[in-house]
Amino acid sequence: MLRILTIAGLILPLTIDTFVLGTALGAAGIAKRERLRTSLILTAFEAGMPVVGFIAGAGIGAALGGWANYLAAAVLAGIGILMLRSGDAEEGAERNLRLLESARGWSIVFLGVGISVDELAVGFGVGLLRLPFLLLIALIAVQAFIAAQLGMRLGSRLAENARVAAGRLAGLLLVVAAALLLIEHLVGG
Repeated sequence: MLRILTIAGLILPLTIDTFVLGTALGAAGIAKRERLRTSLILTAFEAGMPVVGFIAGAGIGAALGGWANYLAAAVLAGIGILMLRSGDAEEGAERNLRLLESARGWSIVFLGVGISVDELAVGFGVGLLRLPFLLLIALIAVQAFIAAQLGMRLGSRLAENARVAAGRLAGLLLVVAAALLLIEHLVGG
């Protein structure tokens, strides 16, 4: 049961974060014809970055053994704490999203990597914890597409305060996921 809560604790913050990104695009006035393209780009990066993190995390996790759980909890808590901070990071993310709307070629790659750094950290944690990789990547991809689409459609209707609160909630959930990992490891599950 704790493993399912851990997986949900990893996926839910990413969903909220992607939704926030989509709402920023929606609020910026993304054209309807660009929504599908942008959702697919976000989905590709949000599902691809954990693969990179997973490969690194699995290698390090194998080397660290039981200590890998503590490192995973620390990485997730650190990303969660960074997400709890607001201000320049939120403005930078919205600026990147406006650029993503019209980006082509290599600029999409650079913007996509910048937007999906938290997914890289989650992938790293998943690799350290040896969680079911293919299931998690599929869940991340599905949630990214749905959250991006919903966010873009509803973005113009959400107030700035709601977007900032949602970003903070995502950070808090990552900290909770880190705590669940520690509890699971200490209890021996």
